[in-house]
Amino acid sequence: MDERAYWIAFNRVPGIGPARLTALLERCGGIAAAWKAPIQTLQEAGLDRRSIENLLSARQNLDPEAELDRVLRRGFGVFCWDYSGYPANLRKIPQPPPVLYARGRLEARDELAVAIVGTRRASTYGQEVARNLGAELGRHGVTVVSGLALGVDTIAHQAALDAGARTIAVLGSGIDQIYPARNRRLALQIIEQGALVSEYPLGTRPEAGNFPPRNRIISGLSLAVIVVEAGRRSGALITASFAAEQSRDVFAVPGSILSPGSDGCNRLIRDGAIPVTSTSDLLERLQLANAVAQQEARVTVPASPAEEMILRHISTEPQHMNEIVRAAPMETSEVSSLLAMMELKGLVRQVGLMQYVRVN
Repeated sequence: MDERAYWIAFNRVPGIGPARLTALLERCGGIAAAWKAPIQTLQEAGLDRRSIENLLSARQNLDPEAELDRVLRRGFGVFCWDYSGYPANLRKIPQPPPVLYARGRLEARDELAVAIVGTRRASTYGQEVARNLGAELGRHGVTVVSGLALGVDTIAHQAALDAGARTIAVLGSGIDQIYPARNRRLALQIIEQGALVSEYPLGTRPEAGNFPPRNRIISGLSLAVIVVEAGRRSGALITASFAAEQSRDVFAVPGSILSPGSDGCNRLIRDGAIPVTSTSDLLERLQLANAVAQQEARVTVPASPAEEMILRHISTEPQHMNEIVRAAPMETSEVSSLLAMMELKGLVRQVGLMQYVRVN
């Protein structure tokens, strides 16, 4: 049986999230064995009584193969923890979703992604900033991530689409339940030029409690989060909080101190978020100014064994080229030319005279 069937089946069991599933996998050795594990093994894995009852009930009432078939028949994608297609950025966050459903396409170039989030009631100023940021990031080959909500999210998605760029919308419902309904047409455009994604099973309605958890996926898919406009209690601030926990850069657009809609952004800046003053500064800060060239270089010239060897000897701490030469059994001229190509690909970055760091 395709093991994705068991992943999807677990995804439908209440009370078994990333932490408990991890414990089960460690105890059982695999997803199929975890699904079929006896009660004693479930107890030894640390599952409480209610979770065990839910799992036993699911085993009686769910057909894993039928659940997978229901997803695949509609042309949707299923990405699980141990599959190579699972988004690389998302895999790095604490307790990533075990299953991610996709409607559209997820691509390797989506690693160069930035989230744009903000209020549903954007001012004229907020609308213009969201539109400019979405378009400029898109023109530079950056995938724009947001939540399909009205206001800033909608504008950012549309701006990326209009720029011919990719955009990903993270839903607080199943990918077959587009919300809000007013954005159905936008969602269909996104499917053609990017993807709708969700951790929730098909048929899940857009309930209020689903949206705060989905915000960790918005930030998790991205290298950074930009909050364009947000009131003091805006959901965008939850996304910013997740981004900080995930070691992502948090940017905020400064606004008038007299505007309640900018209160959240101004507070973020006060607390250490990076103020957005221009798109060029933003791209430079994230080393995304040459994103298109980097993506083309990675596709046309994949990492060679020699490059992989050099990467093993480079960290996020600056290292002089001479140290890399000593660590890798290569000539100085060969290391120098390889580092130049790797910088073009966006694999390493020069931070000083012959000083290099790895780009994560």
